[in-house]
Amino acid sequence: MNILIVSQYDENITNLEQLVKIETGGKTVIVSSGNEARRIISDDTELKLVIINTPLPDEFGQELSLTIAENTGAGVILICRNDISEDISHNLADTGIVVVSRPFSNEDFKEAIRKTDCSEIHGIKRENVGILTKIDEMRLINRAKCTLMEYLKFTEPQAHRYIEKQAMNNRQTRREVAEKILKTYKK
Repeated sequence: MNILIVSQYDENITNLEQLVKIETGGKTVIVSSGNEARRIISDDTELKLVIINTPLPDEFGQELSLTIAENTGAGVILICRNDISEDISHNLADTGIVVVSRPFSNEDFKEAIRKTDCSEIHGIKRENVGILTKIDEMRLINRAKCTLMEYLKFTEPQAHRYIEKQAMNNRQTRREVAEKILKTYKK
């Protein structure tokens, strides 16, 4: 599956699905609630586009759109009533989520799909921040290992095991243990 449509309105789903197939050529799956969408999102790593037609039976859909934008690389289109679309668009401005007001023309929707290609870049940037954070943590832990090796004459495996064991015993992250080690020995 490449495209997920989340909508409770039957008459809109058929038109929406046809328009999406014409524009993207992707395989679509349609669900009617936020909970169903969350289950699919947790299982599907190949998701390219999620279209949420608000309101949903179990939630409005704005939180679902944020969850998808934060946790996947998929583009997100949120369709809502015309009278609230400007406020929602303003609230979601920095998230990469494309807000479309209902009713919309085929051209409006095609433009929204094009914009989601740009929002995929937003998802990649978010993913890069996560990777950089992990690299920073690994560097910190390696510095702590080197400190243990220098001051306590541990081997690298012993230093690694020491950090792991301290983290587990003290219910701390390895980062917290490494920071404590560095603070203790590098005054």
